[in-house]
Amino acid sequence: MRWARPCITERAFQQQVVQLAKLLGWKVQYHWSERFSPKGWPDLTLARPPHILFVELKTEKGQTTPAQDEWLATLALCGQHVFVWRPSDLETTIAKMLR
Repeated sequence: MRWARPCITERAFQQQVVQLAKLLGWKVQYHWSERFSPKGWPDLTLARPPHILFVELKTEKGQTTPAQDEWLATLALCGQHVFVWRPSDLETTIAKMLR
């Protein structure tokens, strides 16, 4: 399988991360509409006991919003593992973390 190129869309990147996470045994919940979850909630919640990760996905140049920053900071202050991942992280940081 060929993984992300840095110029892919956030949606395509999310599909790759979800596919890899499921392949490696993670339960995946993704934020798909602010109608169903709070504004700024991280894109992905990944769980594989004893770990839970809250992940915001961005393109290489994408920036988090103030609402996203607030949620990520709040979750981190609660002792949770929070990340902002970009396509260039897939084959190194992300793959290593999910293993």
